[in-house]
Amino acid sequence: MGAAEPGDDVGPRLHLGLPMWANPDWRGGLYPPHGGNERLLDDYARVFSAVEGNTTFYSGVPRAETVAAWARQVPCGFRFCFKLPAELTHQRRLADIEAAFDDFLEALAPLHDRLGPLLVQLPRDFGGEELPRLQALLSRWPSWLPCAVEVRHSEFFHKGDAETVLNRLLISHGANRVMLDVRPLFSTPAGDHPGLQKAQHEKPKRPLHVISTGDFPVVRFIGHVDEATNLDYFQPWIERLALWIKQGKTPFLFVHTADNLRAPQLARRLFDSVATRAGLPALTAFPGECQASLF
Repeated sequence: MGAAEPGDDVGPRLHLGLPMWANPDWRGGLYPPHGGNERLLDDYARVFSAVEGNTTFYSGVPRAETVAAWARQVPCGFRFCFKLPAELTHQRRLADIEAAFDDFLEALAPLHDRLGPLLVQLPRDFGGEELPRLQALLSRWPSWLPCAVEVRHSEFFHKGDAETVLNRLLISHGANRVMLDVRPLFSTPAGDHPGLQKAQHEKPKRPLHVISTGDFPVVRFIGHVDEATNLDYFQPWIERLALWIKQGKTPFLFVHTADNLRAPQLARRLFDSVATRAGLPALTAFPGECQASLF
């Protein structure tokens, strides 16, 4: 597990992405102001090199024709980071999922060289006593496919026995512990802002434990609606991401905001700060902004 990514370019790399690609609120910025939905992924992949695959969490195994279309629309350096279906993680709680897991991987097979770490997002009440189920899953995980595990139970954030066992398990299998940074989101009360209210209700308020247990560190940065707040909380990540890149790791940075209206713009600004420090190439201009500049 955690072997070098197939088809990856030689040299330092930071994969940057958003929680989705199909968001109509991004028209006029990331996307041209007018047009259909058939080119959204293509336009998205011109700028960003990864995406969280929430669709599989809610909808399960994607259809073959859908996967084939995804494969056609992105370049070889792009990475889909799909979540395991909720049926496997939340309903079955990783118990007796071998056949369903194999079916899921088979469905994604056409994307073999475009798969980043698959995300195993566990329920908030999935605690230490259920770690043997996670161990069983990691023991049969394909060696070529990176894995990232996001835990949410409070006992994994107290630096006690449960967290020690979890981290050792992930390190022994080369799996990456997802670092969910919700500090900006919870930095102020939500007040009457509907986006903040919704996000603070949905996201778990857990401490940030920065630890790289594999070769593909995954950071999910959940931003505030205030840009200055986001930039302040992101500052320490600049050196950390640059260090991982220097060590030969390939970090994945996924950027959210409370309402996701300006998530693309925030992602670009955060990436630029890391790129300057780590010597990475700049992002491509947003297709929507390029079209606007023609008029």
